[in-house]
Amino acid sequence: MTILLYDLVGSDPRRPFSPHCWKVAMALAHKDLAFESVPTPFLAVPGVEGGVSKTVPVIRDGNRVVADSFAIALYLEETYPHRPSLFGGEGGKAAARFIERWSQLTVHGFLGGAALLDIHDRLDPADQAYFRRTREVRYGKPLEQVVAGREERLDRFRSGLEPLRSMLGYQPFIGGNAPLFGDYIVFGAFQWMRVISPFQVLAADDPVSAWFERCLDLHGGLGRRTPAAA
Repeated sequence: MTILLYDLVGSDPRRPFSPHCWKVAMALAHKDLAFESVPTPFLAVPGVEGGVSKTVPVIRDGNRVVADSFAIALYLEETYPHRPSLFGGEGGKAAARFIERWSQLTVHGFLGGAALLDIHDRLDPADQAYFRRTREVRYGKPLEQVVAGREERLDRFRSGLEPLRSMLGYQPFIGGNAPLFGDYIVFGAFQWMRVISPFQVLAADDPVSAWFERCLDLHGGLGRRTPAAA
């Protein structure tokens, strides 16, 4: 049975952009599980599966409904143990938790603010009003002020990626010689930016950029099927 993935979209239903939904899409592909993306705008999220979660991703796998990207990855690992592992053992689960926190604080911390207006501009009008209202409460200032100066902050952001950059000098993926869920966590953040904004956050000669390109090629080029923002 095909798994349903409720996928956050803007005005174009063919362009899912949520970093957390991308984590799950890559995890499903890693497990070689058939899935169908269900385009879900912001204002449709409260109605997903009877309001099971305030956010997506949410999946339906037969009679099971699971929310939250990490919880979904753990569910897939437990439910489909004979398919390729997302974690490579209990230690991999613990390491992925660290990667998730690092990504949220270091990667999302910059990308989230830098992309605000690009996200806003790719939403339908009703979602735009919701997005502006909720994000301006979260940031305590207009979206335009949050985004202002992102170019000047870019070098500092790139410097903060040095642990990842240095690690990639030893191995091609965060997971080692092959990707694991930790790769999909960080990939989801950069794919979010790639799909929603033309703002280039990685230099072409950065080893992190080369890693991201390798991730885009995974699973038959799943990540590349959604074109980059222009």
